[in-house]
Amino acid sequence: MSLEFAIELIKSTLPRDCVLTDPSATAPFETDGLTAYRRRPPVVALPRDTNDVRQVLRICHETGVPVVTRGAGTGLSGGALPHENGVLLVLSKMNRILSIDQEGCTATVQPGVTNLSISQAVADMGLYYAPDPSSQIACSIGGNVAENAGGVHCLKYGLTLHNVLGLKVQTIEGDELILGGTGYESPGVELIPLFVGSEGMLGVVTEITVKLLPTPPCKEVLLGGFNELESAGECVAAIIARGIIPAGLEMMDALAIQAAEDYVHAGYPRDAATILICEVDGTAEQVRSDAKLIGELMVAHGAGNIRNATEPDERDRLWQGRKAAFPAMGRISPDYYCMDGTIPRRHLSKVLTSIASLAEKHRLRVANVFHAGDGNLHPLILYDASDEEQLHRAERLGVEILELCVSVGGTVTGEHGVGVEKLDPMCSQFSTAELEQFFRLKEVFDASGLMNPGKAIPTLAHCSEIKGMHVRGGELPFPELDRF
Repeated sequence: MSLEFAIELIKSTLPRDCVLTDPSATAPFETDGLTAYRRRPPVVALPRDTNDVRQVLRICHETGVPVVTRGAGTGLSGGALPHENGVLLVLSKMNRILSIDQEGCTATVQPGVTNLSISQAVADMGLYYAPDPSSQIACSIGGNVAENAGGVHCLKYGLTLHNVLGLKVQTIEGDELILGGTGYESPGVELIPLFVGSEGMLGVVTEITVKLLPTPPCKEVLLGGFNELESAGECVAAIIARGIIPAGLEMMDALAIQAAEDYVHAGYPRDAATILICEVDGTAEQVRSDAKLIGELMVAHGAGNIRNATEPDERDRLWQGRKAAFPAMGRISPDYYCMDGTIPRRHLSKVLTSIASLAEKHRLRVANVFHAGDGNLHPLILYDASDEEQLHRAERLGVEILELCVSVGGTVTGEHGVGVEKLDPMCSQFSTAELEQFFRLKEVFDASGLMNPGKAIPTLAHCSEIKGMHVRGGELPFPELDRF
């Protein structure tokens, strides 16, 4: 059966305004935040509820048509890139908070609910949802689950995985999986870790129960400027070694500092080689003690321009610069390519020095913004997408940065997912046996292979080609995808 037949079946099942086929209507869905790759979907389905999702999946299963699930489109690895002969299932209409249990400290929501709206809905109860990606005002909880998103407070409070208690998942074969629940323990095999971060390859998440936390009674944010990256890295290690787990511990290099400061005027020291932003929270006594010790450690490691922000407006301003670092790149470059490697903290200085060398080799600038506490790097490769040769160099540099992360015992992704962006470096990180096991797991839930095919897990044939590319000197990855 054909895609055209599947489209007609979907049109007869969903309301007219929930099915888009006109190219002008489907154009906004051709790419996610990784805008270097784009492909216009032949059809966009916008389900209103779980039953609509089931109907679309049933039609795709019966007709053998691939389906790609999309949230808010803020992803940065191409995980929601449409399939040229498939259905794009967009969950933005499923945007209701279904229930809030104040006593149990949980909220059950549909996948299209935005990250920030959960905290806003429970703020009057003295509660909040901890994971806070930089795109939290726009990104959806369903997308956060698909990518296992984090944020600047993931050091202390964990990634999406550590804050999800229950999921309802629809499989393409028509089953509804109820995983976990509203409690911290549930009977049976723990499958939530398998689905969080699975990038839409196993099923469609239609309900999420998240953990809510009491708003900390006291917070303080410290900022220190360092003349040397090594000193800032040593300060990070010293803070952790003293038994302090900050709510957030972030670093930005000089290029990122200057771009962010020009953009939001957060009060960052422009003459610093790097800044360290550290937030502590808890009781007033605990915060005073931790902040005092962190300030002393910053001084001991050569920090200057130390600021202590205790008032909400002051704290928010210091964080605003960090959270606006990505869009701030638009002031200094036509485009940027955001990487997402994770490394052991002890290799921070070595890896950043090597990234600088790689950037020089490829004749591109790199701004570094990262979660220093857990070693999650976000090198921002600056380039001009209208120049195909620059795009080639940016992609090659990105692959080499991720291969560098793997070489020191790290991983190719910390919170952005693999999508299409990291298929090549996945071949460096995982062995043939490991990749085969990934496909076996996928087959358990999607034997037909119709859920987001071609993403997240490289085929063994692809890895063989990549290794050959290294021998031949490299080619442009994914030439079949349209670009600017």
